[in-house]
Amino acid sequence: MNSTDTTRIARITAILIQLQAKRIVTSTFLSEKFGVSIRTIYRDVKTLELAGVPIVVIDGKGYSLTEGFKMPPVMFSEAEANALVTMEQLALNNRDSSLAESYVSAVNKVKAVLSYSAKDRTDLLSNRIVLSPMKPKTHSSNSLTVIQQALTNFNVLKISYQSENSSGQTERKIEPFAMYYTLDECWAVIAFCRLRKDYRMFRLDRILTIKPVAEAFEPHKITLQQFLEEKRKNFQHP
Repeated sequence: MNSTDTTRIARITAILIQLQAKRIVTSTFLSEKFGVSIRTIYRDVKTLELAGVPIVVIDGKGYSLTEGFKMPPVMFSEAEANALVTMEQLALNNRDSSLAESYVSAVNKVKAVLSYSAKDRTDLLSNRIVLSPMKPKTHSSNSLTVIQQALTNFNVLKISYQSENSSGQTERKIEPFAMYYTLDECWAVIAFCRLRKDYRMFRLDRILTIKPVAEAFEPHKITLQQFLEEKRKNFQHP
C-alpha cells in the first residue's frame, strides 16, 4: 500500500467520523476540511456507500447517515485521549458540578476503549497534571447540563432567580438560547425571558431553583452573532 492509498483511507475514515458527528455534512465543508476537490469527496462518499454505509443524499443540503445506523466505537489515538484527560482537570475545577460529573463520565467511557498500555499512560498523565492550589475548587451551580438539554430540545425552564441589584427573587419562565462563560469564570445562560419579554443573561450561580416544564418553544430566529452584536454596546441584565 503506497502513501496515496494510506492518505485516502485515512480521509475516508475521517469523512465517516464527520457523518457520525453531524446530522448533515456538505461536500463543500468536507472539501475544505480535507483540502481536496469536491469531485474527490464524491468518489470517497461513493466508496463508503459501496462498503455498505447507508448514506442519504439530501438535495440542496448534503449527506446524512440513515437514522438508526450505528458504527462500532471509534478508537481514540493516545494524543486524543491525553487531550481529554488534560481537559478533565479543568472541567473538575469549573464552577458547575453537573458539568464536572458528566465530563468525568465521558472520559471514563473513552478510557474504556483504550488498550491496556494506553490506559496506563493516560493514568500516569492524569496523576501528573495539577492546577494551581491558589485556584479555589468551588462549585457555585449544578444546573448546566439541565440547561444544555433544554436548549437543544427547545424546552421551557422555570427558574427562581436572585437578581444582582435586588434583595428579592423572581419566578421566571425562560427559553434557553445560548451558554456564556463570564470573565469571573461563572457560567450564564442567555435566554428569552417571558417575564421581561426580551432576551436576558442569567448567571447560574444566581439560579436558586430550576425545573423543566412540559412545554416546548419555537426555535429562536435570531442568531447568536446577531444577539451579541445587538447587545455589545447596551447589554441588559435581568
